Amino acid sequence: MQLTNYEEAMLRGEFGEPRRQALARQVKIGGFFDAIDFVEVAQAHIMADTESLGEAGVQHLEELACYPRDLCKVCIPTLTDPRGADFNAYERINQNFSFVELERRAVRAFRSLGVMMTDTCINYQTVMPPVLGEHLAMGDTGVVIYSNSVQGARTNYEGGPSALASALTGRTARYGFHLDEKRRGTALFHLEVTPRNWTEWGVLGGIVGNAMGSYFQVPVIDGITGPAPTSDDLKHFGAALASYGSTAMFHIVGVTPEAPNVRAVFDSTPPKSTRISLADIEAFMAGYGEGDDSLDVVVFAAPQLSIIELEKVSELLRGRSISSGVTLLIATNPENKRAAERFGFADVIEESGAVLLEGVCFYNMHARELGEANGWARLMTNSAKLTNIIGGYGYDPILAEMERCVESAVAGKIV
Repeated sequence: MQLTNYEEAMLRGEFGEPRRQALARQVKIGGFFDAIDFVEVAQAHIMADTESLGEAGVQHLEELACYPRDLCKVCIPTLTDPRGADFNAYERINQNFSFVELERRAVRAFRSLGVMMTDTCINYQTVMPPVLGEHLAMGDTGVVIYSNSVQGARTNYEGGPSALASALTGRTARYGFHLDEKRRGTALFHLEVTPRNWTEWGVLGGIVGNAMGSYFQVPVIDGITGPAPTSDDLKHFGAALASYGSTAMFHIVGVTPEAPNVRAVFDSTPPKSTRISLADIEAFMAGYGEGDDSLDVVVFAAPQLSIIELEKVSELLRGRSISSGVTLLIATNPENKRAAERFGFADVIEESGAVLLEGVCFYNMHARELGEANGWARLMTNSAKLTNIIGGYGYDPILAEMERCVESAVAGKIV
């Protein structure tokens, strides 16, 4: 790789061992992807939960934090993905105390490195939203696809170690979605019907994601009618698309900034489109709805809820009570939790018997162990992304819109 004088000095250790190690790791990553050089990045976003880190990862962070602060402090704004424990609520959901203590150690180490514990996968809705053309080093799938697609910023999926390396060096290898040519459309989908709610937007993401065969494929969506999709619509669409398709970017014609029309996003004549109908959406949802009406837990998470989603769920719960046989968990980030408290949404949610969690996301919380500790197996959610993930943790997922999920939590069974 072609290195600048500054990067050569960093690689010689002139700016400390943590930065030398970080850049050396990035050179190897760049070599793997045939990157010619590095690009400077404006911010980084690190997967920070201990289910990802493990004991070894936490020990590595603690070792870095032992260096003098000027040698180990991150050099660009660095955010964190949801943690694996809400320190104010873990006892209410019977979370293993050893996991919580590992989280505390990780938080202390990250703070020593100057990392901002934002604990969110929706930073683009709350903290430092990326801007058009900005280069980033982001980790979470939902953050990456939203940053690339909706905001027109540029990032690849960065694993935890590579995101931390970018935080220490201010750089990442110039490959993938940092390059103009990798951001072009590769497949075309035409909608015969526009999704009507957040769940259906997530389902659309799952349908398109299932059709993807490569990380570097970029689907283009045409046929949106009516009002432009909202931030939450696009959040659910992108999160599911990234989950089902390992996809890092999409274009929606007339909506996302790099897709003013169909021809503008393809290098040549657009390919034949794949049509998506209401029947396709209904069939996808039916795939997560079979079986009896038993229900253990309802989860609103993956992605974390925006303040708009928190307002809606609080109105659905106002004056109602969750069934004693069901747990309702709602995950958001610390900023939205404070806002929900100011606006009165949090009181309504908690008065219903639901649990409002901050700084976490359900599948990051050692979900299998949570299920075993609480006897949870049948899980209902409005998140297509979560239904794709949570079966691997031993759950039987049911996908439905938010209204039906709340009705079921109140009834104590799937309605």
